[in-house]
Amino acid sequence: MSPRVRKANLVLHVICSVTWLGLDVGLLTLTLTGLTTDDTTTLRAAYVAMRLFGDVLLVPVALLALTTGVVLSLGTHWGLTRHLWVLVKLVLTLVAGTLTIFSLRPGLHEAARAALGTPADHGSWDLLAPPVVSMTMYVTMTVLSYYKPWGRTPWARRAR
Repeated sequence: MSPRVRKANLVLHVICSVTWLGLDVGLLTLTLTGLTTDDTTTLRAAYVAMRLFGDVLLVPVALLALTTGVVLSLGTHWGLTRHLWVLVKLVLTLVAGTLTIFSLRPGLHEAARAALGTPADHGSWDLLAPPVVSMTMYVTMTVLSYYKPWGRTPWARRAR
């Protein structure tokens, strides 16, 4: 991969990753708003906004972060399975993306449907865990990218 293409891909990867983290901060903020408000209109607006985050933004951003990360690892000396920190980031990204698509989005749909369909008097505590877990995973991935711990994988050592 040429330096120009690598840098462009890296910029896109960082933008997608930061966007994913930002969306999670937004979801956490909206969840906390739903849990603490006494205003039914505010609660409903928060839950409908959360559903929109899940439907419009989270999946494309997650898939772009995954794709750009894989392209970066395959196009640089880091490789996809040569270094443990890259492999851990890949697994965490796959887990976060899978949970976003198959667990978080349906939960957001259900919460928005419930808030719109019944007199809502408080938010759902079930929606608090996903953004907290996701943010923990993203911060972990950021630390791994910066410190690059653990060295090479057993597969990389055998290939040398």
